[in-house]
Amino acid sequence: MNPVEAIRGDGPIVLGQPHSGIFLPDEVRAALKAPARQLLDTDWRIPELYDGLAEGATIVRANFSRYVIDANRPPDGASLYPGQNTTGLVPSSDFDGRYIWETSPDEAEIARRLEQFHRPYHDALAGELERVQSVHGFALLYDCHSIRSTTPYLFEGTLPDLNIGTNSGSSCASEIEQAVAHVCENSAFTSVLNGRFKGGWTTRHYGQPEAGIHAIQMEIAQSAYLESELPPFTISQEKSEKLRLVLAEVFDAITKALGELK
Repeated sequence: MNPVEAIRGDGPIVLGQPHSGIFLPDEVRAALKAPARQLLDTDWRIPELYDGLAEGATIVRANFSRYVIDANRPPDGASLYPGQNTTGLVPSSDFDGRYIWETSPDEAEIARRLEQFHRPYHDALAGELERVQSVHGFALLYDCHSIRSTTPYLFEGTLPDLNIGTNSGSSCASEIEQAVAHVCENSAFTSVLNGRFKGGWTTRHYGQPEAGIHAIQMEIAQSAYLESELPPFTISQEKSEKLRLVLAEVFDAITKALGELK
């Protein structure tokens, strides 16, 4: 199994998809508690949701589950949200705070997963951003995520449908941030800018607008496009069609904003 899939496009946008993979090596599956093997915290149906929306976009997709190792966490395991409940580089618990391991990985095993899964994903992502920037003079990393709309362990209440993260405005040009926020605010979906989710390590690490690489995260509540936030996580044609129209507008707005930054 190739840990990462890169599909090259000729446009300035790179779609990162770090959490839609479901592959578990046999030894990892055996070490997980039975309920965790359902992989409930996966960003379900994200590739399907975004398919064909951003014309010319490059896609970099992790094929492995976040329970193997989380490709959107820093390799040193530092918390992205100090003082708040979150999950780590190799999660010890799920999004409900339940311990997921029968046999937890030791430091040597985590180091192995860093080399075998985490590093290849980021090597591919960094390489594609560099390639795209060399062609266009700039690049936009759009990090694709989704999560259950109600997860009390991580946040109170119900999550807005569209959660835009720009690391409080530092990971992309303000024109891009404002363009995306404007589309979302004027859609039929609820939205927030830099709320509970301000962008993970990917957004924070690669977003260097002064160097011509912009990054933005979109965390979507799964209730906005799935039939149910429970297995089998079937995508809703009616919901997803409405959401895809808005996401297409988001990409149009990003493309226009990038053009104005030239």
